[in-house]
Amino acid sequence: MIVAMLCVYLVLLFALVKFGVISFNLFWKVSPFIVLLLLNLGLFIPMGWGAPQGPVLVVRNSVAVVPSVAGEVIDVPVEANKPLRAGDVLFRIDPVPFEAQVKAIEAQLKLSATRLAQMTQLFERDSGRGFDVEQRQSEVDQLKAQLEGAKWNLDKTVVRAPGDGYVTNVALRKGARVANLPLAPVMAFIDTSDSIVGVEIAQIDARYIEPGQVVEATFKFKPGQIYSGKVESVLQAVATGQVQASGLAVTPKNIASVPFVVRIRLDDAHLVRSLPAGSAGDAAIFTEHVKLAHVIRKVLLRQIAITNYVNPF
Repeated sequence: MIVAMLCVYLVLLFALVKFGVISFNLFWKVSPFIVLLLLNLGLFIPMGWGAPQGPVLVVRNSVAVVPSVAGEVIDVPVEANKPLRAGDVLFRIDPVPFEAQVKAIEAQLKLSATRLAQMTQLFERDSGRGFDVEQRQSEVDQLKAQLEGAKWNLDKTVVRAPGDGYVTNVALRKGARVANLPLAPVMAFIDTSDSIVGVEIAQIDARYIEPGQVVEATFKFKPGQIYSGKVESVLQAVATGQVQASGLAVTPKNIASVPFVVRIRLDDAHLVRSLPAGSAGDAAIFTEHVKLAHVIRKVLLRQIAITNYVNPF
């Protein structure tokens, strides 16, 4: 852009000299260098913080699906990358062992309840001990708790979607045996109920960014298109500024100025839902400073949007 503006100035200068409007003295000979310096110092360098630009990325939360109970898979009705609603079935585990456990506890509970009634009746007739009644009541209460846990396990043989979204890379098949181990997830569920659109902005350019400022973004998945939005927040921490609890003293490390992440919300909610997780592009944020540079940034962003048709990077 700065080269284009300088070329326009050179053409204008040539025309003025050609038609004798100005004499081509020393001042006009060095004027292109002066103009170049003024453009850099007065417009293009301040544009970095007045209308900062950076790479944008669409991120969605991923839930590692781990069954609550272990067993053999008998059905996997879900299809990869097919939209799901909260509560839709992902897969089913053989319920026979859990149903048997429920029936066994129910039989024990029925017997204990009968014994409790008998002991209570004897106690009321002064033919039994109060301790026996309390002991039978304790057995009934324990069996009720066990029955509740057994029914919960039986219900968890049907694994359902935790929210709106889809599963990807479905490798689970009927006959596989799954375990309720946190380190052994069987599916990756992508939650589409909320999408995070983040922009990386250099720390030197992030000083004037505030929530509510106007944003324009373009994505390689949608070349040639510009989408508007607003700044939601500037994330107040990056990994290099994080301290984790440990038994070691502070370990010195190289300090680098990594970009800050700005979360934005696009006006077109349908677009955000249609963008695959990982969609990348560029975005510009228009602050309240150096407003003269906003037009230039808009032009530069639209140039990027057009080159997205052929630029894979």
